[in-house]
Amino acid sequence: MTTSIPATPFADAAPVRRLERAAAALTAHGFTVEILDDAAAARTRVRELIPDGASVLTGASETLRLSGIDEDINTGGRYEAVKPRTLTMDRTTQMDEIRRLRASPDVVVGSVHAVTETGSLVVASGSGSQLPSYSGGAARAIWIVGAQKVVPDLGVALRRVEEHCLPLENARTQEAYGWPSAVNRLLILNAEYQPGRGTVLLLRETIGF
Repeated sequence: MTTSIPATPFADAAPVRRLERAAAALTAHGFTVEILDDAAAARTRVRELIPDGASVLTGASETLRLSGIDEDINTGGRYEAVKPRTLTMDRTTQMDEIRRLRASPDVVVGSVHAVTETGSLVVASGSGSQLPSYSGGAARAIWIVGAQKVVPDLGVALRRVEEHCLPLENARTQEAYGWPSAVNRLLILNAEYQPGRGTVLLLRETIGF
């Protein structure tokens, strides 16, 4: 059963003018930003951005799953996909190698839980496994972000995480694994100091949490 999105303001698509404000602020903070129509366009753009043979980690993301990007990367055979590789490795004897593979891929692809109109990205995590690569371990990062995730500022972003994203993720993990989720780690990216490293694909449509 797919987790449904509740009818709250945090599920509503931001109008184009707000997407443009967020894009301008992110650009001023060193991120590369593209505004795209939908997830299909993002799927095509991700294929264009990642070179064949690159080691690629996908963060846990409903956006990636629903768009087909997760499947493209992890089952398509075009890349050295980190996630399926680490899933076959022994958690007792190979944990250090798993940790290193996840922390420093050529490219990490994922989403975020909020984008502010002041130019910040906010990511919450239970395990934190994707956060080292997001914050700087990966040579490049690509985030695909639905229009409902654009919020005015960091205060509202944190409310979105707690009031909207956490209940949905909690329901998903209960259904999938039998245990609740939690915001154990919180990453705020206020700027990208390395030109060209961080790309944000902002969508005009809603997708994911």
